[in-house]
Amino acid sequence: MIPIPLVVVVLGGWCAIYLADTLLTSSKAYKSSYEEWLSTHGISIAPFHIRWQTTLFNRLFYKWGRWKPYFLYIWFNLGMVFGILAMFGSMILLGKTLIQTLHQMMADTPGSQSDRILQVVVPGVNLPISQLTYFFSAILISGVIHEVGHGVAAVRETVRFNGFGMFIFVVYPGAFVDLFTTHLQLVSPVQQLRIFCAGVWHNFILGLLGILILFPLPAILYPFYYTGVGALVTEVLEVSPASGPRGLFVQDIVTQIQDCPVKSVDDWHKCLNDISLKPQTGFCISTGTLQQLHFPSRGTVVYTVVPYQVSLKVKGWISSCYRSCILEDGQH
Repeated sequence: MIPIPLVVVVLGGWCAIYLADTLLTSSKAYKSSYEEWLSTHGISIAPFHIRWQTTLFNRLFYKWGRWKPYFLYIWFNLGMVFGILAMFGSMILLGKTLIQTLHQMMADTPGSQSDRILQVVVPGVNLPISQLTYFFSAILISGVIHEVGHGVAAVRETVRFNGFGMFIFVVYPGAFVDLFTTHLQLVSPVQQLRIFCAGVWHNFILGLLGILILFPLPAILYPFYYTGVGALVTEVLEVSPASGPRGLFVQDIVTQIQDCPVKSVDDWHKCLNDISLKPQTGFCISTGTLQQLHFPSRGTVVYTVVPYQVSLKVKGWISSCYRSCILEDGQH
């Protein structure tokens, strides 16, 4: 679920912005200067929407649009073909998604939404809040590349380029280009297609570049990270038997669980699964007795703890059975 504090901050922030804008535009003393400041900086404010437009990048767009005309002609023709094919492909995907949705709605036992080909990404619902930075950064980069494609194609097709801008709608960032509509309507349909398809074509190329970088990424990051030496502990729950002064700590590297070597996260899960299927030896003691035990400091003890416990009721009190193996000075 979406955290309530996040919703309050977003709604409160937009209300404050809109209230300030309304007060300034209705004030006799500040209205003219405020509107002049907005116009000078290319800013417009509406409910849950802020837009900024500038002409600072016009020369850059004209430079890109006039670079190697024949290459750009081939480039945007490829984009036009891809855009047409992608349009039919997207219609097929949307149709199949609609059929799946209707089938799930009419079924007695609705299936998992993860089975759908296309899914709506809603922050806090099916996207963790911790990943919002990456999500919005990806949207912004994709949007900028998309609009750069439209702008360069428009300059290539001799359509007047008025400016480039960015906006925020609620929490979603985006970008846009301002083209002279009359010029856009005067060019041929093929030229219009080149302009309209340039955005998705550039997004497709961006996706391909991302895939090409993804595969050699371990080799690229090899000088900065360890690989194949264990499983890194990133979080330890307070209720876990592995927590505590003699338990696991964040940034610890698990190299072995009992007699099962761990070299990766997959090995960690595999070892836990294998251990859970084998008979184990445990010790059931009372919590009070456990607290009275004194172990050597963490630096002189090497141990492995399987992160789960079994509670047993023995002689009227609850004891916890921790499956563990304690090694001290090479002795079991």
